[in-house]
Amino acid sequence: MAGTAGTPGTPRVLRAMNDRAALDLLLEHGPLSRTRIGKLTGLSKPTASQLLSRLEAAGLVLATGTTEGRPGPSAQLYEVNPAAGHAAGLDVTPQRILAAVADITGRTVGRFELPTPGRRTGTPVVQQVTDALDGAVKAAGLARDDVHRLVIGTPGAFDPTTGRLRYASHLPGWHSPTLLEELAAALPMPFEYENDVNLVALAEQRLGAARGHADFVLLWNEEGLGAALVLGGRLHRGWTGGAGEVGFLPVPGTPLVRQVTKANSGGYQELAGSQAVPRLARELGIEDIPQSPYAEAAAELMARAAKTGDEPHRELLRAYATRLATGLASLVSVLDPELVVLSGASLTSGGEPLRALVQAELEELAASRPRLVVGDVREHPVLRGALESALATTRDEVFDTSR
Repeated sequence: MAGTAGTPGTPRVLRAMNDRAALDLLLEHGPLSRTRIGKLTGLSKPTASQLLSRLEAAGLVLATGTTEGRPGPSAQLYEVNPAAGHAAGLDVTPQRILAAVADITGRTVGRFELPTPGRRTGTPVVQQVTDALDGAVKAAGLARDDVHRLVIGTPGAFDPTTGRLRYASHLPGWHSPTLLEELAAALPMPFEYENDVNLVALAEQRLGAARGHADFVLLWNEEGLGAALVLGGRLHRGWTGGAGEVGFLPVPGTPLVRQVTKANSGGYQELAGSQAVPRLARELGIEDIPQSPYAEAAAELMARAAKTGDEPHRELLRAYATRLATGLASLVSVLDPELVVLSGASLTSGGEPLRALVQAELEELAASRPRLVVGDVREHPVLRGALESALATTRDEVFDTSR
């Protein structure tokens, strides 16, 4: 018996599956000919031609150039229509909101940075979000209604049981129990929120050092120390969204911190957070400590130590690697990940020298021995992860030709 339209196995569903496969190939490889799409999908040339005609009529692909100049007769090339959809992302810190809009291919077409001095101006969070979004939309030459979806990345996490932001007391104005409802009322598009470090892990999984890995831990260190856990290919957020808040982790080498959420700190943050690096450098007799904010100072010191061969800087790398490995040992002992990605400027600035030292220390401190790598996504990784998250859902919606 023939199934009803839209059920698995029907021509409509099979066509939609082929359409999506072709669109994904065009995103991955760039412009392709009918013949090449047919070979990559396993479709006959006539079927591939019908598919492309259908996608072109739907406004999802564009004819662009030919294969002229290559051996054999020239052939028409096709690419995904960049204007088929747009998505937006926000990276929120206490100092600023960085917003960007990307077209359906992932290319950033508009960016805007909004300083957010918080309590000093009393500007409501909802207005800050809409102002930042509007700035990026305007830079892209679009209107709000052109954006299909928005993903907002913040420190901490919104507790799904209460709707309130937790683990981020340093983010002024974001802790109202009605904030999510207020944002939903002010924004014309669906939006999601996600922990900032989770978004960095998503960026590394889609574009960077964790591509092809289903189980990995990302350790992040800039203004705060945190981790993202990807298990079975999916982010593990925990019951209250607090999985990976490792800055609160009690570790040897620091006093036991009680009421950590009120102190907004814990043992691992004190031991290996960015603020520990300048202090450690002073203890080792290193001169010319940067006077910039501690996250920037830590990154500069790590970069200098990775390039400088003198003993105090070598010792700085060794001592800091031991501190990092102390907390990582607990994580890998519980999770046994395939891979650990080091990310955030305080870690990536140390490059291969710091990575190798942490790897060696971890192999002595933990029974499981995951491979350590330095993150590849360096330019605004939180924002890139927000865009990738928003684009994934947008593509599912825009590329669905079964309706």
